[in-house]
Amino acid sequence: MKNEVKYPIYVISKGRHDCCYTADFLVKDKVPFKLVIEKQELELYLKKYNIKDIIVLPFANLGLGSIPARNFVWEHSLKNGHKRHWILDDNIKFIYRTFKGKRIRCKSQPAFKCVEDFTDRYENIALSGLNYSMFVVGSNKPFYHNVHVYSFILVDNNIPYRWRGRYNEDTDLCLQVLSGGLCTILINVFCCDKMTTGVMKGGNATELYKGDGRLTMANSLKRMWPKVVTVGRRFKRPQHKIAFTWQKFNTPLIKKKDIVIPKEPNEYGLKLKIKNKIKSKSLKKLLNIKD
Repeated sequence: MKNEVKYPIYVISKGRHDCCYTADFLVKDKVPFKLVIEKQELELYLKKYNIKDIIVLPFANLGLGSIPARNFVWEHSLKNGHKRHWILDDNIKFIYRTFKGKRIRCKSQPAFKCVEDFTDRYENIALSGLNYSMFVVGSNKPFYHNVHVYSFILVDNNIPYRWRGRYNEDTDLCLQVLSGGLCTILINVFCCDKMTTGVMKGGNATELYKGDGRLTMANSLKRMWPKVVTVGRRFKRPQHKIAFTWQKFNTPLIKKKDIVIPKEPNEYGLKLKIKNKIKSKSLKKLLNIKD
């Protein structure tokens, strides 16, 4: 296949057998993946998903959120000889291709391949992935360099770091990587529509975010990174803040010597299709559509 995904995809899920949106779009797009669950929920997930797509964890109910599962799949990928692996949250509904300030629904294979091909051009990208669609509005750069990468992540298996702690594991891993002199890449040309944290049942919403969980989570990250993290409020809830710190990480990308970057853009087989006739002249101009 032209857009066959190169690296294994893992989706960590708990308590969402009936609303595992990420697995749903991967099944629809015929993208191979592994749904990583705990043993006590196997029968529930089998009502909807194929056993060949499921990995049952050797532990359950540790009370540490998804971190043990994340490290498990990291080792699983290493044992199977992979250079990188994808790890996705289970509450991602759609993938978009951004085009001239618009977010357009598309199949997911091109997004995976775009990130993989871009990442593999360089020697020092530890983490890469898709931005959230809510933050890709209007005109954005094709990608951001040395910032956070959350929820839809391609991980270099050989970096000397791991998921750790109980809270904010994605922010912590990014900070470990960047502090160690490696790079992260957040892609905007494709983005993912992820459900807002805490609005769905199951997952960390059930295990970690109840009561004052969000404040505990933010303070936990501050204790791990006291010179980097502050705690405040955002979106009407307690939230850690690192906004100005990301800008301080300036490690440049190092291109592999044998890589030749094509001059022409690669759309990975995607074509823009207009279902309804567009009457607006300004929109026609924006999308470069002729009468």
